Amino acid sequence: MTLIRTKVKDLLKTAPGAEVLAKGWVRTKRGNKEVAFVALNDGSTINNIQIVVDKTTTNPELLSKITTGACIAVRGKLVKSIGGGQAVEIQAAEIEIYGECDPVRFPLQKKDTSFEYLRTVAHMRPRTNTFGAVLRLRSQMAFAIHQYFHDKGFVYLHTPLITASDAEGAGNMFQVTTLDLTAPLPRDKKGGIDYGKDFFGRRTSLTVSGQLEGELGATALGEIYTFGPTFRAENSNTPRHLAEFWMIEPEMAFYDIHDNMVLAEDFIKSLVRYALENCYDDIKFLNDRYDDGLIERLQGVVNTEFKVLTYTEGIEILEKAVADGHKFEYPVSWGVDLQSEHERYLVETHFGRPVILTDYPKDIKAFYMKQNDDGKTVRGMDVLFPKIGEIIGGSEREADLGKINARIDELGMSRRTLEWYLDTRRFGSCPHSGFGLGFERLLLFITGMQNIRDVIPFPRTPKNAEF
Repeated sequence: MTLIRTKVKDLLKTAPGAEVLAKGWVRTKRGNKEVAFVALNDGSTINNIQIVVDKTTTNPELLSKITTGACIAVRGKLVKSIGGGQAVEIQAAEIEIYGECDPVRFPLQKKDTSFEYLRTVAHMRPRTNTFGAVLRLRSQMAFAIHQYFHDKGFVYLHTPLITASDAEGAGNMFQVTTLDLTAPLPRDKKGGIDYGKDFFGRRTSLTVSGQLEGELGATALGEIYTFGPTFRAENSNTPRHLAEFWMIEPEMAFYDIHDNMVLAEDFIKSLVRYALENCYDDIKFLNDRYDDGLIERLQGVVNTEFKVLTYTEGIEILEKAVADGHKFEYPVSWGVDLQSEHERYLVETHFGRPVILTDYPKDIKAFYMKQNDDGKTVRGMDVLFPKIGEIIGGSEREADLGKINARIDELGMSRRTLEWYLDTRRFGSCPHSGFGLGFERLLLFITGMQNIRDVIPFPRTPKNAEF
């Protein structure tokens, strides 16, 4: 009878006594003259299974090839572990080397390798305990997002990655072209580049947001969400910015700003709760290794009602803090776009819980946000989290064609490129709202990691497009 491989996460839950087959990569090897202890991990769990190898009956040449990073298969008996740290271990009867690993050249030998170094070997870092935990959490969170919206009856809408829309100037865009840049470019009568000769017959770029197309879906299907990659060509080298990242953007017909806030709070609480219930081993590892307040912070979000206040009230709190001697790097006054330090002060110092900030000045927000009766503010909202600052941004959308046209003119935007979008206001317009959640921002909070480049498998940043 052929023995079928059992994953390590399942072996660790199996009662002793069975003959088993395990496959994976060697984390460590230690021992004495008679016995070698091999820690084996296959990526299914943060925890290793210990392999006990009898040196007196094992070929020394084979044993010498069992080095950190090597890939092996082990057949043996699952027995109760005598040592601490695990309930069971495998007494090896047969070992096969799948792939040797040169211990001199293997880039993951050091136990305390820096995150900066690991970004230079991003193709190998998933084999570390830390990045194994992060990537399992990333996978589980993606599933939880889809499950949440599926259970609520939302339609998953695939919005385009290549677009002629700039999504109201949400960021600098990466241009997409098939024109031969090594040859003279085709020119129009005014001397500009003739994009009519390009693949799509017009200038196109990678999307910065699926929101505008998402609104089209919401005004036809009721409630939709998008979940996919977005791109920003911004020369930003901060721990919170990437050139390629993932966004979740729900859009809902017949939702006002209050409905939008309720959904946003429920959504993010649901995700954090899912992580605690289904990924606890990985979270505990990250909590114990890097951030001993992580679990408490996650539990605090789930068990706390978010504080709702207006932008104006928030500014008043910040101005009072300055008057009382608190130092901010960036100035505070009504009309400024709040920085992360301001947002975190409100969340971490003043209220001690997540905050939903509403009614922002219209001059610092996008053209599509619904205007309030005061003529100065819009029905925008940002959800602010500890350690992160803004994690969700959204608004009730302006449904009135006249008002949205006036706002486009006020901002000097080209209406010609937005005619398709404005049709949603011309033909059967309805109240609707939506928000965006940066997936990597969520993962920063869930994992406790400090740099956004460490919660995505292959970070894309200025001067870096390796792998």
